[in-house]
Amino acid sequence: MTGVHHIGVVGGGAWGTALACLARRAGRRVTLWSRDPAISTAIAQQRANPVYLPGLALDAGIEAAPDLASLGDCDAVLLACPAQAVRVVAAKLPGSSPVVICAKGIEAASGLLMPEVLAEVVPGRPIAMLSGPSFAEESVQGLPTAVSIATADAGLGRDLASALAAGAFRPYWTDDITGVSLGGAVKNVLAIAAGIVEGRGLGHNASAALVTRGFAEMARLGLAMGARLETLTGLSGLGDLVLTCNGPLSRNRSLGVALGKGTSLARHMEGKRQVVEGEATAPAVLARASKLDIEMPICAAVDAILHRGAALDEAIRALLARPLRREGA
Repeated sequence: MTGVHHIGVVGGGAWGTALACLARRAGRRVTLWSRDPAISTAIAQQRANPVYLPGLALDAGIEAAPDLASLGDCDAVLLACPAQAVRVVAAKLPGSSPVVICAKGIEAASGLLMPEVLAEVVPGRPIAMLSGPSFAEESVQGLPTAVSIATADAGLGRDLASALAAGAFRPYWTDDITGVSLGGAVKNVLAIAAGIVEGRGLGHNASAALVTRGFAEMARLGLAMGARLETLTGLSGLGDLVLTCNGPLSRNRSLGVALGKGTSLARHMEGKRQVVEGEATAPAVLARASKLDIEMPICAAVDAILHRGAALDEAIRALLARPLRREGA
């Protein structure tokens, strides 16, 4: 029997809610905190999250935490807030139990991966990273889903996997924290590019090329940062990239589709409460790559379109005009 009996979840968005449901199905006591108390109450009392998972019935027994201090006695805390909020929220976490980061991104201000942020904010506290191809809606519906859990402590990885495994939800553990963290961040940027290809009507050939060459960019940066190729070609790298670039539920891909059809970033985001992580991650990825002298032309094109006023067709032409090179280089 795993030593993780009581799980705290920080974040009442779609993924935080889904993880709370999965932990309940695995037989764990689950306490969820959301910055919006109404969402926590709806999840606990009405078995619903009308804001982020409308129309889906949630698992019974999820407890609503009145504040973050209520999570102090949890055996593990799943941190499912947006990536750019991880530093602030992590600094307020009580207790000393392991923190499992469930946010996919790179901190814009520092260029740090999420586990690196946690290491600064809560030094000495056990840290794990959960990532992989996992749309929240499908996970709540009980559809087959597999993810990676990365932590330096193999025993903790096994305990966390056992604590969350339920039905069709299968976690695999690894000690490659860099690979799991980076894959989940870069794929969001590439998914925006994939959406642009779709929205611009560039065809299936272009879509396949985009995903393949995008993965090459992810792998170059990951290997330079010390990640393992087996991780980058696994669930949290290639697996998540394929899902996010092709799945209609992807917020990053949806943004790209809108941009490809001529909608501005500001207009697309009007009235939306969910974060599109790839927007803030794009310049952070490039900053990290620049320090290591790694070329990432697709990510650079996305950043130029989002933040530097580049015209879509001009950015696409620039990519197609790059010098020919040997594949794999």
